[in-house]
Amino acid sequence: MRRSGLVYRGGHALTLLQGSAELFPALLQAMAQARHSIWLETYIFDFQGSAQAVAEALVQAAERGVQVRLVVDGVGTGQPPAPWPQRWDAAGVQWRVFSPLGPLGLLIPSRWRRLHRKLCVVDGERLFCGGINILDDRHDPLHGALSEPRFDLAVGLTGPVVLEAAHTMAQLWRRVEAGRAVRARQWPQALQGWLRQGPAELGAATGTDAKAGAKGLRAALALRDNLRHRSHIERAYLRAIGTARREVLIANAYFLPGRRLRRALVLAARRGVRVQLLLQGRYESFMQFHATRPVYRQLLAAGVEIHEYAPSFLHAKVAVVDGLWSTVGSSNLDPLSLLLAREANVMVRDRSFARQLRQALLEAMHHAGRQVVLADLAQRPWQQRLRDRVAFGLMRLALWVTGHRY
Repeated sequence: MRRSGLVYRGGHALTLLQGSAELFPALLQAMAQARHSIWLETYIFDFQGSAQAVAEALVQAAERGVQVRLVVDGVGTGQPPAPWPQRWDAAGVQWRVFSPLGPLGLLIPSRWRRLHRKLCVVDGERLFCGGINILDDRHDPLHGALSEPRFDLAVGLTGPVVLEAAHTMAQLWRRVEAGRAVRARQWPQALQGWLRQGPAELGAATGTDAKAGAKGLRAALALRDNLRHRSHIERAYLRAIGTARREVLIANAYFLPGRRLRRALVLAARRGVRVQLLLQGRYESFMQFHATRPVYRQLLAAGVEIHEYAPSFLHAKVAVVDGLWSTVGSSNLDPLSLLLAREANVMVRDRSFARQLRQALLEAMHHAGRQVVLADLAQRPWQQRLRDRVAFGLMRLALWVTGHRY
């Protein structure tokens, strides 16, 4: 079934995983059982708490002959701390940094295009995808120890989309390898890097070719990049919201939707759909906190319900529509995710899975959320409202610099 450029295939088994407390044990078990390959991409690879066990699992897998490839983002992770680069190199872990920052850092707009997706494919048979970095639930790289765990979600799954994920990861690996060769002025190696990793290499590393089956959940892998998949994730959201009849439930960490998404949410609420948003309630950064607030008024006036997650940081990027369509992935509903970053979401059309995800979101919303009302916005001090406008204006200016309208 085709939806917004996506092909939904049957034959999938999915497990919903909440936080690193559930993801990491499943990930570690899969890595311990790996026979051929472990390919991992993440924005943040941290080494505190339970995240260190993932770093260790990569070493152990590589030492027993499993092909281990790791790509981390140059802003989210940068250079891993000692002794991990040395341990990875000694074990045979192939690790790379996506778009490492030069002397000018993020002053160059092209450097704003980050690797934000979180994907892991083991033996070409099992995929992990979601919003969870290799980061302990109770640790934050900027804020230190957290009194309550971060709220985030991922899925573990088998089925046809696993091979799709492996293909896109192989393509990114080729690009990163070619980029390293170009920076080293090794032109023949750069060309060979693009040519030597084709379908045969992918098949050898994965050892499987998953087929769609009549049984199992229907799912699709939605990607966002700057070439062939510029708007697949946004279009999937727009279609689901635009056809909603009863309920739209969204949890999103960095929420600054563009005009089309805001309009879709407003129109859904006005035609009687119950639209509920669970958004970030804690101050994480100036832009994240203040740029979002100017869109609240329009949504609340249309009847959209907004709840802010209170106990800890909200990092989930998920949605459920009409108890049938759902998505779990890395893409926020903000300009950085929808216009600039590489993202990956799993889209699912299944009532049982949607029911499970919906229950997790409603529990978080009702037990840990604070509802925002229009009266609260009007009573905020003028200094805060001024910061909101400044942050919103800076975001629009930044997008104009990159040549985007939002």
